[in-house]
Amino acid sequence: MKKIIALVMGIAFVFGTAGFAAAQAPAPSPKAEDKMDKKMGADKKAAADKKAADKKAAADKKAADKKAAADKKAADKKAAADKKAEDMKAAADKKMADKKMGDKK
Repeated sequence: MKKIIALVMGIAFVFGTAGFAAAQAPAPSPKAEDKMDKKMGADKKAAADKKAADKKAAADKKAADKKAAADKKAADKKAAADKKAEDMKAAADKKMADKKMGDKK
């Protein structure tokens, strides 16, 4: 029984020491291919950032165009309303002038 316990303790000690030694080993240095992959990843990220900026600029331009169209439509509507009011005033003035001319006769 003592031999079995000693054997189990010995195996546990060996695995514990091996795990500790593996944890202390230095990390392998990155290979040239890994460095190139990282560089390519940075290029892809830059391209993605540029693409996102372009999309945002296009969306901003579209929104500005939409706002300009709405402003033009509102200005046209106001101009039409002003013209209509001016025409109505002119018609009322003419009617008043005709009425005064009729009174004078």
